Amino acid sequence: MSEKIKLAIQKSGRLSDDSLKLIKECGINVNNGKGKLTSIAGNFPMEFLFLRDDDIPGYVADGVADLGIVGENVVLEKEKNVQVIKNLGFARCRLSLAIPKDREYTGIAYFDGLSIATSYPKILGRFLEKNNLKADIHEISGSVEIAPNIGLAEAICDLVSSGSTLFTNGLKEVEVLMRSEALLIGSPGLNACKKEILDRLLFRVNSVQTGEKNRYILLNAPNASLDKIISIIPGMKSPTVLPLAIEGWSSVHSVIGEGEFWEVIEQLRAAGAQGILVVPIEKMVI
Repeated sequence: MSEKIKLAIQKSGRLSDDSLKLIKECGINVNNGKGKLTSIAGNFPMEFLFLRDDDIPGYVADGVADLGIVGENVVLEKEKNVQVIKNLGFARCRLSLAIPKDREYTGIAYFDGLSIATSYPKILGRFLEKNNLKADIHEISGSVEIAPNIGLAEAICDLVSSGSTLFTNGLKEVEVLMRSEALLIGSPGLNACKKEILDRLLFRVNSVQTGEKNRYILLNAPNASLDKIISIIPGMKSPTVLPLAIEGWSSVHSVIGEGEFWEVIEQLRAAGAQGILVVPIEKMVI
């Protein structure tokens, strides 16, 4: 049997969904039926382990899993011997301090001497030490937002995405400790065969991510304006220019960054471009 690389993924939740979406966009088939804890890809040398996110850094550090997709917040909290291979750009959130919304926040010294509930005692402890603050840290594994309402703590330190959960529980965000996103982590002891499989995986991931950041653009342009239009959308190397059936006009095909979209469109229209189409790119190999 040929060697496979083992990838640990959160077994349920938003991070799991986004991780599996990326894997499938990379053309790797994974069957993660309900209740399955392992799965083998049918078209790529990879085995999947579906685990609790808190356990993933430990499994990777111990070599039980070769790779893992997990939040940066978990990696920093667990402090395991893993290698950060790539920032994946999804599952973005922040780890923040929050207090009851009817309290006046007077600055970071507000937390000195308070009791704070969190699932991230190490990150919080380092933050407090850095700012010369002392607080009583209550470590709890879930439903951190309820702690002030039941008298367990006077503040919380927890992950925040939209802030709606804090609002629902009568809390407000006042300090951001760190910003987090999904990371691809790896065991430091990968052999040559597994490193080769990892390189193949990274090639696919990079192609997907590059495609997501760019758009394919097609337009009709008067030949008299071609030089100006090509200078606006130079593409990866050079745009493709094809003559139209109408004399004096050409079709121009190129690639633009997603963030440049509206500014570029206005410039192209001003240069005489017509029939502009902008199309998502599924994958892009550079």
